[in-house]
Amino acid sequence: MKTIIYKNTKISFTEQGKGTAVVLLHGFLENKTMWSAFIPELSKKHRIITIDLLGHGETECLGYVHSMEDQADMVHAILQDLKIRKAVFVGHSMGGYVALAFAELYPDYMKGLFLLNSTSRADSDERKINRDRAIKAVKQNYTNFVRLSIANLFSEDNREKLETEIEKVKLEALKTPLQGIVAALEGMKIRKDREVLLHFAPYPIQLVLGKKDGVLIYDENVDQIEETKVEITTFPDGHMSHIENEKELKKVLVDFLKKV
Repeated sequence: MKTIIYKNTKISFTEQGKGTAVVLLHGFLENKTMWSAFIPELSKKHRIITIDLLGHGETECLGYVHSMEDQADMVHAILQDLKIRKAVFVGHSMGGYVALAFAELYPDYMKGLFLLNSTSRADSDERKINRDRAIKAVKQNYTNFVRLSIANLFSEDNREKLETEIEKVKLEALKTPLQGIVAALEGMKIRKDREVLLHFAPYPIQLVLGKKDGVLIYDENVDQIEETKVEITTFPDGHMSHIENEKELKKVLVDFLKKV
């Protein structure tokens, strides 16, 4: 594990392997450990960087709202520290929103973009209301909120089957401080729509969606790639493809990195 100090805030990240830089960005209530199963395979031919986003994992909080731009600027600081000029970005859920913000702010750094259970679109009015509800709920009962939120990320068919894995994810999620959770919810709520990147970006983009994703409803998100060159992979399960479809996802990711 490595750290840098960014704006008086300790940022935690890891680096393994040699080759093209690949930056792995976790989602809301997750941290860099979510990629553990993927690093051995990916680091054989690539330089893999995993980062704890602001207010998650071992990275401290920077403020009371962590915008996607704040997160992207922090990621940029790490790449500068590591002297990386170009990288492929892989983002799960909120990590995808951060990767999109990074792509808009620092286009010259982009070599490829892999959006895992994520979307280029801003929150709908309904989702914004739900974020506010979530903020209220987590302040009222932190543990309950975290445990329920994690369970809902998996498709119903998998909740019993993957009980042990889900429990592990919950335990990691419970390490996220209250301020980190609220700041992320506030940041996601105000994020910009970046669908235009899917149409005009000069590098390869891949989107992975789950058919039974309860967070990002499949039918509402599949049409964002119409008339684009973005490739899509659809899995039959929920929001946690890296666990629910681990083996298949590894193959899709390795193939994508070969193309890049």
